[in-house]
Amino acid sequence: MCPVWATRSRRLEDSHTLYGFSSEAERTLFRQLLKISGIGAKLALTILSGASGEELARYVVERDAASLTRLPGIGKKTAERIIIELRDKLDAIPLAASPGPGSSPAVAADAISEASQALNALGYKPQEANRMVRAVAQPDMSVEEIIRHALHSMVNN
Repeated sequence: MCPVWATRSRRLEDSHTLYGFSSEAERTLFRQLLKISGIGAKLALTILSGASGEELARYVVERDAASLTRLPGIGKKTAERIIIELRDKLDAIPLAASPGPGSSPAVAADAISEASQALNALGYKPQEANRMVRAVAQPDMSVEEIIRHALHSMVNN
């Protein structure tokens, strides 16, 4: 059983909302997103459901505002604000060990991202495309194989 990390939000005086996370890294990233002006709990959860912590970190490091704007609810200004605010705080966030350049997990992350974008272009919603791709992706698969398996899994379900 996977431990669940929780955090409480006290935006309203008389309201306590409990949020659950599958890892401490997700919880920490959620809290960092809440500190950014214009991002509330709902948008932070939407961001985390549309991109993994590693993907979000890569977008920030590469200053890839275009990828951030593909997430639901994120406009150009919010994407730029996320990049500026999180740029210096990524070291404090305990993300999964980042592979070095050229290693196969990094290639798989790029393949997953490309496959998700391709499914977006085919008309799938970003969250649905990410879910489909993550369900079938293996570290040694090419973008084409991931797309083929993701579409095949949708037909079989």
